Amino acid sequence: MESNFPIRKIIHVDMDAFYASVEQMDFPELKGKAIAVGGSEKRGVVSAASYEARTFGVKSAMSGIQAKRSCPELIFVKPRFDRYKEISKQIRKIFFDYTDLVEPLSLDEAYLDVTTNKKGNPSASLIAEEIRSRILKEVGLTASAGISINKFIAKVASDYNKPNGQKTVNPEDVLPFLEDLDIRKFYGVGKVTAEKMYQLGIYTGKDLKLKSIDYLESHFGKSGSYYYHVVRGIHNSEVKPNRIRKSLAAERTFSENLSSEIFMLEKLKHISEEVSKRLKTNKVAGKTVTLKIKYSDFTLQTRSKSLHYFISDADLIMDTVKSLLIQEELTNSVRLLGISISNLNTEKPGKKSEDKSISMQLQFRF
Repeated sequence: MESNFPIRKIIHVDMDAFYASVEQMDFPELKGKAIAVGGSEKRGVVSAASYEARTFGVKSAMSGIQAKRSCPELIFVKPRFDRYKEISKQIRKIFFDYTDLVEPLSLDEAYLDVTTNKKGNPSASLIAEEIRSRILKEVGLTASAGISINKFIAKVASDYNKPNGQKTVNPEDVLPFLEDLDIRKFYGVGKVTAEKMYQLGIYTGKDLKLKSIDYLESHFGKSGSYYYHVVRGIHNSEVKPNRIRKSLAAERTFSENLSSEIFMLEKLKHISEEVSKRLKTNKVAGKTVTLKIKYSDFTLQTRSKSLHYFISDADLIMDTVKSLLIQEELTNSVRLLGISISNLNTEKPGKKSEDKSISMQLQFRF
């Protein structure tokens, strides 16, 4: 596995139950209690759950009804996204004290490349400890971190010692770490893919590594090549400070199911205005409009249309959404509607980078 491709020092910082932790920090009466941000005991979906709620099986993307059933004492809290963005900016300011190579994935997690850093500290592990300590002291929240040679392994490692912990996977430990890893912990392997892998006798990284690239591509398509390489420690994606957005969306879950297209168009008008506002704020436009429909029985349907020109205007978005809504009869009453714009004018064609093997420089200090 020798090549001239440099090994990097990557940190993945992931805030612990971020939305819920912010609420518990701002409202001390919620500390130690099972809370869910978003949703309600009658409607909606949980956006985040405190660790106290997670012990009862409550998790993000769970319906409020199911969450309340799992944890009768659960307290639902209305999300305050402006507050979460404010806290997120404070955390990112700390990151930039160490490196300009910061790639946010969301409000509560980011990759940092500290191979060369502003502190001149050769140890990524010590930098991660210092960052976590500062977040706790200056912001009041705990964070976990994963440290390794690439983004994939760092992200997997950040889950190991949650909450308020960190794990370093040194270069010499990468291959044993990946071979012992449960296939469900591989970033990018969802529930459906994991079930398929189980049926093929793939339960761990070691099982995955025994499969040829042709075998994996025949069963998993383009993702097969990704699985083949990451289990060998090969993931050369760089930390991108100016990550190009590929889509922009907004959606709404309604307090009561909608069965009239007239009411749906009214709601979609507000959503299209929100999407337009976000597009203009980010100074982007897109060609593909997608309408997301979630029915009262929780089945999901998407309808898309690609235009020959870029749009960001709310009226143009709404014209396309209206045609998508009426192109096919609705099968049930609707609990959620969403609009997304993709194929943005930020996307630039580029040639695929060749996969390169990593060099296991055992003297590389972590």
